[in-house]
Amino acid sequence: MAGNGIVIYKMSGSGNDFVMADGRTHPVARWTPELIREVCARGTGVGADGLAVLEPGSRAGAVRFHFFNSDGTRAPMCGNGALCAIRLAAWLELGSRGGLVLETDAGEVTGRCLPGDDERVEIVTPPVGELVEPDIELASGERSIHFTTVGVPHLVVRVDDLALVPLLQRGRELRLHPAIPGGCNVNFVANGDLGWAMRTYERGVEAETLACGTGAVAATAILARSGEAEPPLQFRTASGTTLTISADLAPDRSLERPRLAGPARLVFRAVLGG
Repeated sequence: MAGNGIVIYKMSGSGNDFVMADGRTHPVARWTPELIREVCARGTGVGADGLAVLEPGSRAGAVRFHFFNSDGTRAPMCGNGALCAIRLAAWLELGSRGGLVLETDAGEVTGRCLPGDDERVEIVTPPVGELVEPDIELASGERSIHFTTVGVPHLVVRVDDLALVPLLQRGRELRLHPAIPGGCNVNFVANGDLGWAMRTYERGVEAETLACGTGAVAATAILARSGEAEPPLQFRTASGTTLTISADLAPDRSLERPRLAGPARLVFRAVLGG
């Protein structure tokens, strides 16, 4: 790995784990795809679903948020990564706990550390895109499939039972489906005895991840439009933690000013190499 001592912060957002760096000392140009893959590798590196670099933004109270998937590809946005970025930016005094702006490749995202809880953070996500029913045949146990974007593309698959989903097989099949050029995250959603729950196959990780913040927003938008549920809505993640989606509901049942709240936990601080 790097031999000149890169300070990193390992953070977890509902089980989505990230390596994060302060761009003032280790700028984004230093993070090559090879280094990102090396650091994010589980078993031989730190291990993470993605890597983020935080730099001072274009104005006071703003922070530039660079995000990369664990395979080294750049992503416009990551919901749980943004929650972690808000908390770390406040800790690094890049911005205020009470409110700051993340400048992402998907546009500006406002957020704050919630009062009375050292770990819970809320962001206003990018707007939800058009809801589309792609030409994809349903598999056994699937009720519907919809496509939309919340900064990044998502397929939301409404299923009867999450435990019966062959996630790696079906998730990869849908992530690469020709009906979705460029691919997407795949979010399987079900309503059980404990309420709404989700499992995710994530693009750029190419495996199951334990949570998906923007996917929870996408699922809320689809459930609200169908009349099956409406915000505020809670989703139990594969890690067992809960993401909360709030929004204003427009007359056509679309989401206005969608908000994502969840935990953003600092796991450790370390130095790579050196």
